[in-house]
Amino acid sequence: MSRDEALKLVKEWISDEKIRKHVLAVEAIMRGLARFFGENEELWGLVGLLHDLDYDKTRDNMEMHAKLTAEFLKDKMPEEAIKAILSHNERTGVKPSSKLAYALIAADQMSGLVIATALVMPSKKLEEVKVKSVRKKFKQKDFARRVRRDRILEALEHLGIDLNKLIEISLEALKPIHEELGI
Repeated sequence: MSRDEALKLVKEWISDEKIRKHVLAVEAIMRGLARFFGENEELWGLVGLLHDLDYDKTRDNMEMHAKLTAEFLKDKMPEEAIKAILSHNERTGVKPSSKLAYALIAADQMSGLVIATALVMPSKKLEEVKVKSVRKKFKQKDFARRVRRDRILEALEHLGIDLNKLIEISLEALKPIHEELGI
């Protein structure tokens, strides 16, 4: 599947602008992680872009979230990608078992933290956000409460990188698309 095909699916399946921006952010971070680890940037990017494809259809039934996407994509993407998408939602019962899966979990959660951090900056711009700023917000449990810090830490353990490196990769990956994200 090409990025253009994936983007078309995102536009068809996801009506919520915030979720569209979220998947673009996760895609960018996944591409950054793929470059860092020497992995397939196109595949990792597609996994990030498509991981919440079924969100509109499953937002009221999170037990099904990622399952509809997996079913739809099963003949269009490698099994490793499908398993990574399934494992980003703990409720599917699919455990992460690859670098790709753990990267998706980390990117999914980190995107929310970085964007929330940017939005509380005086300029509300990503360019103002530093690793130190995100790290400080990471420690504040009442900030961006939906960000699962425990999942980030678990993913980092399996990826073999530290929190500062993930934040650094995320910030660098998001800078080129900051206008699309509105930050």
